[in-house]
Amino acid sequence: MTIPPRLRRALVRLRRDLLFIAAGLPLHAVPPLLFFWILVQLQDILGPASDVGTLLLPFPVGLLLLAAYGLTEAQRRRFRSLCGVDLPRLRFREGKRQWAYNCLIGPLFGLLELLVLGVLAVALAAVTSLLWVELLGWQWRVDHMGVWTWAGYATAAGLLVLAAVPALAGALVRLENVVGRAVLHVSRSEELERRVEDLTESRAGAVDAADAERRRIERDLHDGAQQRLVALALNLGLAKATLKDLPPEAQQVIDEAHREAKEAIEELNSLVRGLHPAVLDELGLDAALSGLAARAPLPVRLWTDLPVRAAPAVEAVAYFVVSEALNNVAKHAEATRAEVTATRFGEILRVVVTDDGVGGADPARGSGLKGLAQRVRSVDGTFRMSSPVGGPTAMTVELPCTT
Repeated sequence: MTIPPRLRRALVRLRRDLLFIAAGLPLHAVPPLLFFWILVQLQDILGPASDVGTLLLPFPVGLLLLAAYGLTEAQRRRFRSLCGVDLPRLRFREGKRQWAYNCLIGPLFGLLELLVLGVLAVALAAVTSLLWVELLGWQWRVDHMGVWTWAGYATAAGLLVLAAVPALAGALVRLENVVGRAVLHVSRSEELERRVEDLTESRAGAVDAADAERRRIERDLHDGAQQRLVALALNLGLAKATLKDLPPEAQQVIDEAHREAKEAIEELNSLVRGLHPAVLDELGLDAALSGLAARAPLPVRLWTDLPVRAAPAVEAVAYFVVSEALNNVAKHAEATRAEVTATRFGEILRVVVTDDGVGGADPARGSGLKGLAQRVRSVDGTFRMSSPVGGPTAMTVELPCTT
């Protein structure tokens, strides 16, 4: 059965909205629970015969203060992973906005999230009311014949409410995005200051990564293919100059081989100058990654969801990351298969490369992985690697599409 694209997109959007709401509910519930704990301890303190509350009161108060800061990072991850919204990282001195959002605004959103999830649960229960009636005993259904009518009404009402759930969930997610961006923001001067710092670091990383890449290509060419081609061209040139008594047909073959070897050297140099594939500019990242997956020496499963193209620099970095990651998998991972996922969530392009190899990859010890991380940071992206010994290995790269 083929699901129409429009319905599939609506279902995907509803799933993301419900995941966003469900993930926010426990985060928004933490401050009210801590407030309740503080009230209980205060009641013990004000009681006539116990000093336990006095001893325990600092714990919930301290947890509440820490929660005002710690929950902000959790909210950033939630907005980033489920909505593609990149909220700024707030500093400790910006605690007023964090406390206001997590301890005052957050609980209100928690109530709305609980309401939406409750409406969804009640609607699902109503839609399946006929099934529940069917599960009751036969004699009970005979004695209560009117229950079928009420179950039919409940099913119809449940379908109506269920049809309204996507709109409710979407409206709540949009409201949280607007409020989150409005409250968890930084001032213009601080934003510019951070931007300058990030650009300075990323520029230095880009220069280092480009220089390291250039030196690696020069070393590989000098020690590998170029040396062999040069040696072949020299041997053919010596054969051409010394073997004068060969038949004309053999001389012609040597001349052609000599010319081909020199042309191969030129083509190799041109290949180095054109590492950026033309298909990436013409057809986009999806087609370029398909080519990489097809040329890989092991089975590669590719899944992409790229409705809008990113900036050329971002696509180039994503292509480079996947290319190098698949090369590393083929050379070092001892894997039997790999998987590449490239998706875009709002302003974020996320690339994930996984394999079932032996694991043990460490960016701190591998110059290749360090180069990948620097290349990603050159466009203000983030690089994460999970590779326990024994596998599996997962490399996650997130690139801002606004770069």
